[in-house]
Amino acid sequence: MELIPIKETLEENTEFFNDPLCKEVYLPFSVDYYKKVGFNPPWICYFVRHNGVYVAGAAYKGKPVNNTVEISYGTFENFQNQGIGTAICKELVELSLKTDPNVRITARTLPENNYSVRILEKNNFTWLGMVEDPEDGSVWEWEYRREHY
Repeated sequence: MELIPIKETLEENTEFFNDPLCKEVYLPFSVDYYKKVGFNPPWICYFVRHNGVYVAGAAYKGKPVNNTVEISYGTFENFQNQGIGTAICKELVELSLKTDPNVRITARTLPENNYSVRILEKNNFTWLGMVEDPEDGSVWEWEYRREHY
């Protein structure tokens, strides 16, 4: 499984044009999102390729602010319930810590027990509580907890 960076403009992303989900949904959203939060690699959007096929989208919701970064990911419908979301979450955490070992990593989910919650729990995230997200309304916030020995 690999994270494939989504570049800053549509014209730079022709490699994704052959996949309808990439080209028609996630790619335009990502490029528009960069206009809002900036293009600051590695704190960008990615497609996830597994066995030569694009199976998901993944992202950082902008560069770290106050030493905190939020991750986001979504597995394409045909690839759900195969452990891909759990692996993506792990990849995003590892890239975050490799880039900045001191960064605080957060994620947000709908306020209900669902697959996203289970993915975060499997990846050592702890529930912090309910917060108001300007785009999504009331959501649960989670924080990655480093294991201390």
